[in-house]
Amino acid sequence: MSNHQKRLSVPKSWPVERKEETYTTKADAGPHGESGVPLLIVLRDVLGYVDSKKEARFALGQDSVLVNGTPVSDEARPIGMFDILTFREREEHYRVFPDEGGRLSLTPIDADSAGSKLGKIEGKRQVPGGDTQLTLHDGQTLLVEDGEYATNDSIVVSNDGDEVVAHFTYEEGALVTAVQGAHAGRIGTVDEIQVTPGSSDNNVLIEDFEGDDDFETVEEYVVVIDENFVEGADAGDESEAADEAESEAADEADDGGDDE
Repeated sequence: MSNHQKRLSVPKSWPVERKEETYTTKADAGPHGESGVPLLIVLRDVLGYVDSKKEARFALGQDSVLVNGTPVSDEARPIGMFDILTFREREEHYRVFPDEGGRLSLTPIDADSAGSKLGKIEGKRQVPGGDTQLTLHDGQTLLVEDGEYATNDSIVVSNDGDEVVAHFTYEEGALVTAVQGAHAGRIGTVDEIQVTPGSSDNNVLIEDFEGDDDFETVEEYVVVIDENFVEGADAGDESEAADEAESEAADEADDGGDDE
């Protein structure tokens, strides 16, 4: 099996430029399936914290980069939707979130928010002993004591001990985000769930959170979130805006006076 990945054929969610070079790093097997982005791409192409694979390996060898609370040493470890990245030495925390167009981007969050991650329930089954096993969008499985959870619901799972700290029901009126398709990155409340007979996906009509045109997407692309999740994204936008304003002010002051 090849250790290389052609840029032109990477999933749409990967935040890479497809025509700059022929190849890029290939993700290892792991969470998020084929859509998982190698950690190296996040460190090098998105954040600019390293310039090469060698630098990434050295940085990861210091146990200072955490994914969902666990130190990571493999630069090809897949990173995907709603993962939490922590950089200990920089005291920075990010949530992986889809932007418009479906590319994965990083939203700055605080240390408290970095202690848990959101997961969409994609599977549910009973196991011996009476417990319920839930399977999340990234492949993680966990046992819960009761059966109040349903597929398409979302839960917040603590990075320390896999404890469920919040549960959000998929229903009309729920706050959701689209994570794939033409409306990826948009947030709104569920206005109507249109059940489609047969094996086709249900359609979901969503009222836009920011007052823009309402939109429609398929149920598979919808993830339930909460208001704190939205506030975290807004805080990241405000932080970026503040940085841009500070940079512009500095400019005005000055005017006045390979993968391997």
